[in-house]
Amino acid sequence: MSQEHNESLQIQQITGLQPKHFADLIRAAQLIFDPTAGLSGRHLIVDWREFGIPLDVSENLKSLGQQYQYASPHIPIEIVWSYLTPETRIWFIEHKDELWRLEEAFPALDED
Repeated sequence: MSQEHNESLQIQQITGLQPKHFADLIRAAQLIFDPTAGLSGRHLIVDWREFGIPLDVSENLKSLGQQYQYASPHIPIEIVWSYLTPETRIWFIEHKDELWRLEEAFPALDED
């Protein structure tokens, strides 16, 4: 078993987070970085606190979203975890089952 796999399993066991939660977090981070999903001509200013995301957490997630802007949301767990600040980790654990709602608040711009 690889060290990365062991680390990933340890994170999941300690936090209760599953791969789907990390994928949801990446999609949320991409949305926080660019709420228009790259649609030219549109500019949205969003107060993420209205969605229950503290300013320091939204800044950390915005940076993560910028780094993985066009990536698949299935980034290795240990990489995502290492990128999160302690405040973001706590917020993530507490809100893991609500992240999908963030996507629902914005229209799907990449679907036909």
